[in-house]
Amino acid sequence: MAVSDVEPRVDSADPAVQMVAYLDYYRAAAARKVLGLAPDQQRTSLLPSGWTPLELLSHLVHMEQRWFAWGFHAEQVDQPWGDKAGGTDAGRWHVPDDVTAADLAERLHAGGERTTQILTTVPWSTRGTIGGRFTAEPTPTLAWIAFHVLQEYARHVGHLDVARELADGTTGE
Repeated sequence: MAVSDVEPRVDSADPAVQMVAYLDYYRAAAARKVLGLAPDQQRTSLLPSGWTPLELLSHLVHMEQRWFAWGFHAEQVDQPWGDKAGGTDAGRWHVPDDVTAADLAERLHAGGERTTQILTTVPWSTRGTIGGRFTAEPTPTLAWIAFHVLQEYARHVGHLDVARELADGTTGE
C-alpha cells in the first residue's frame, strides 16, 4: 500500500515495479477519499449520474478481481459482478447495507496483493487463460490488462476527487 498521498517517485526500468507502485498509489488514494467521508456521505450521491463514493469503491474492488483473478488466471471468484445490482454486468452499481467502506478498503488492498504477485512473477507477454472472464482466443496479454486496470483506477480516482470536493470541499490527491 502506498504510504504517501503524492505520486510515486519510483523510477525503474522494470515495468512491473512501476505498475505496482502506481496501482498501490491509486488504491490508497481511492480508499483514503472514501474513508475520509462520513458514513452517510459515503452512501450519498451528489452527481446527476447517481453513483455514490461507496459504490465506486466497490466497483474498484470487483473490477481488479475481474481482470486479474477471474480474467487473467480464470480463477473461479465469488460474485465477479458483485458491485452490480443483481450480480450481472448489466446491473447498476450497488453496495449492500451491511458492507462498509472499511470492509471494501480491506478487500481492495487484499486484491492488490494478489495483483502484485501476478505482475511480479508472470511475463507481461503472457495471455489470459480461457475459462473465467475470457471465453475465446485471443485473450489479452497481462500488459494490456495491467494498463487497462491502471487507467480504470486513474479515471475513477479523478471521479472521487470531484465527489469529495462536492461533499466536503476536500481537493487534491
